Amino acid sequence: MKRVLSLAVAISAAACSWIPNISPHRMEIQQGNFVSQEMMAQLKLGMSKEQVRFILGTPLIADVFHADRWDYVFTRIRANSRELEQRRIAVYFEDGKLKRVDGDVVASGEPRGAASGAAGVEGGSRGKP
Repeated sequence: MKRVLSLAVAISAAACSWIPNISPHRMEIQQGNFVSQEMMAQLKLGMSKEQVRFILGTPLIADVFHADRWDYVFTRIRANSRELEQRRIAVYFEDGKLKRVDGDVVASGEPRGAASGAAGVEGGSRGKP
């Protein structure tokens, strides 16, 4: 009986290595603030910090040394994939009013890297203060 049971366990274990493409399920992981093109289109120069916070949500990073800069970072790893999506937005204020927005998401209908006339928000390079 023990011999039959140990043989069955050995065959079962060996059979698992023969089946290709079986892997555990991986969940989709989202971290940070998702900022859409529609949200960017709602931003206008001169908006207060409260208005920007209402549109974009609470910033992921509010730097103590740069109180007039808010950073919105979003990362998503798709389920059962190694695909990584990253977005970064930096919002700059001057005297409590929106001065400019840099990042890799532009307002809907605007070409990447162009200034958004409808939204009144500058597009540009990311990461530079």
